Amino acid sequence: MATKKSDLLNKLAKSYPNFIRKDLNKLVDILINEMSDSLKRGERVELRDIFTIEPKLKKARYARNPKNNEKILVKEKYSILFKASKYWSKKINE
Repeated sequence: MATKKSDLLNKLAKSYPNFIRKDLNKLVDILINEMSDSLKRGERVELRDIFTIEPKLKKARYARNPKNNEKILVKEKYSILFKASKYWSKKINE
């Protein structure tokens, strides 16, 4: 289930009516940009009791093209490893 930025801003605006919506928008932008910059630098992002996101390097390998059975080289690349906290895993699986 994906959450749109606008939905997140609406929930934050309802939860914190004292904050101006423009400030909440700026806060969410800063949070998202900092998380993406950290991942680009190869650092781990951890929000305690919620989740961790970590970039993981996948090594170069040979793969098979299923159409014509020919081998192709897949270059090394980063993928994102997401892990939910134990609390959220229990909540989701109930």
